[in-house]
Parts: sequence; C-alpha cells; structure tokens
Amino acid sequence: MASQARAAGAQAPPAHTVRLSAAFSPERLGAGTTIRFGLQIATPGGRAPSPVTGMQLLLPAGLGIATSDLGLETCSPASLEQNGLAGCPPNSLMGRGSAAAEVPFGSAFVTEQAPITLFSGPLQDGHPQLLFFANGEYPVLADIMFGALVLPAKAPFGGLLNATLPLLPSVPEGPDVALVRLQTTIGAKGITYHERVKGRTINFHPRGILLPRSCPRGGFTFAARLSFQDATHSSASTAVPCPRSG
Repeated sequence: MASQARAAGAQAPPAHTVRLSAAFSPERLGAGTTIRFGLQIATPGGRAPSPVTGMQLLLPAGLGIATSDLGLETCSPASLEQNGLAGCPPNSLMGRGSAAAEVPFGSAFVTEQAPITLFSGPLQDGHPQLLFFANGEYPVLADIMFGALVLPAKAPFGGLLNATLPLLPSVPEGPDVALVRLQTTIGAKGITYHERVKGRTINFHPRGILLPRSCPRGGFTFAARLSFQDATHSSASTAVPCPRSG
C-alpha cells in the first residue's frame, strides 16, 4: 500500500506556488483609497504552469466595493466583447493593471504581456460584478473578458471576488495559455468621471473605496485561492499593515 501511495504521489501534477501582494494608496483610515493587488504563479523546476480556471480573492472586512462611489454606470459584457474598451461608458471604469501569460511554442515558452482594464458590470443574481478585460497583442492576438462576482465572505474577511477564467488556446487545437502574473488596482487612482450638470460637463475624481476608521489587529488580511486546469489548487495570503495614526 505504501509503494502504491508513493507511486500515486509521483504521478500527481506539480503543485503551483502562488504569491499574493496587496497595498492601499493612500493609507489613511476612514478615507477613500485604491486597492492594489498582485498574483505571481510559479511551478517547481521551471515546469510549465497549468492554466488558471478559477480565482477567488478574499477581501478584509469593511472594504465596501459595492458601496463605494465607483461604477456610476455599468458596462454590458456583450458590448465589451464586441467593441472592446470603447464599448464601456467612462463612468464604469473601476481600475487598471496588467497580466502576463506563458504561451507554449514547440518546446519553449513565450511570455505575453497584456494591459487589463476593470469595469463595473451588471448585477448577477443580485450581486455586483467586476468585468476584467485583457487586450492581448503578441504572440496571441486575442482579447479576454471575464466577470468576477462580489460576494459576502465569512469572518475574518468581508468580501469575495469570485471569477471563472476562460481558456484560451495558444494556437488552434494547441495548448492553452497559462496565466503567470496578474496585477491590478480597484479604486479611484487615475480615474476621472464625467457628470452633466445644468447642461455642462463636470469632471470629478471619485473618492474610491473607503477604509474603515479602525484597523483590525494584525492589519488588513487578504487571501487568494486559485484552481488550475490540471485539477490542482493553491492558495496564498498577505496582510497590509495598519496605517500609522495621523
């Protein structure tokens, strides 16, 4: 039995290592902020990573994405897929970032970089939704869009971004592209909204996501859970230290 268990373990797919980073800008309790988070995925021995099929990002309690002044309008997923960034109202912008994926070409891999834009999407089953849009250019010329539902989460967390990622073949009938890095913001940094007031267009900057007025012991904890095409799972966590008073 022991030898069978060792054999089964030897045949198991390699585990993925996931690193999670998070930060606030600015870091002021009770004030509006922008969340910046990043995911880094690696495999032991430089082996090819498996494509990510599911992503859950757990957020600290008190960060109200759904109750912020972001996303004054919503973007239609169909319009985003058909028209790209031009298909979304400017007032639906929620953040920006970048992604990197490994694209298999023969026995080697090419890393593709792609900008990411986040929009406020329509409610789904009564839950707010974020739309992630990645604009691929080289070597895989393809755009990717997926939605992440904003759901409640059990303590010590307060919210959950839950997303299913689509698979993208590197070439027709070829291996799928594997995500290895994701960095993005959710918040008001660099965002300008527009409002019509008495026939005039007024530009303004939203406050963003409000930080709680008090900090939990140990800081603001984030966690990530990833599912992969090879049926493996990996998780990571990090904490943003409590801002200094004043």
